[in-house]
Amino acid sequence: MTIKLLGIGKTDDKTLQNLTDVYVKRLQFYNKFEIELIPDLKKVKNLNENQQKQKEGELILNKIDPSDFVVLLDENGKLLSSVGFSEFIQKRFNSGLKQVIFVIGGPYGFSEEVYNRADSKVSLSKMTFSHQMVRLFFYRTIISSLYYFKERTLPSSLKNYYETCICYSQ
Repeated sequence: MTIKLLGIGKTDDKTLQNLTDVYVKRLQFYNKFEIELIPDLKKVKNLNENQQKQKEGELILNKIDPSDFVVLLDENGKLLSSVGFSEFIQKRFNSGLKQVIFVIGGPYGFSEEVYNRADSKVSLSKMTFSHQMVRLFFYRTIISSLYYFKERTLPSSLKNYYETCICYSQ
């Protein structure tokens, strides 16, 4: 199963981008992982919030296939513990899905059409963070979840191998 992050806008802060690069490199060790960032809309001064959400929503929906399982990272989504999130990921693996797409919306959130297309909504925190920070938290959360999932399902001979690889990748 491929795990994909789909988001609006790029990371401007070089420090955050460097941390992102480290986490994405680690993620590749565990699972096929893709990132697709949709460029920020141009000329948004002439758009109200709903119009901006609508335009971003169209761009998001164009990147999603009918067979994709879509999870919105949304402040009103279900708040899961680390173990709960790992179990959420494991259920997707066990269901035989080809791809799970996690979506981070634009500055005003998601359009109604994107909400309607979503299969699930998850919240990473009740606190508010920039979209750039949310990406970083998401990468780290996925790493922890995949590690927990693999740790529970691997034979003990391979667990030491994974632990060694994690130490060397840090």
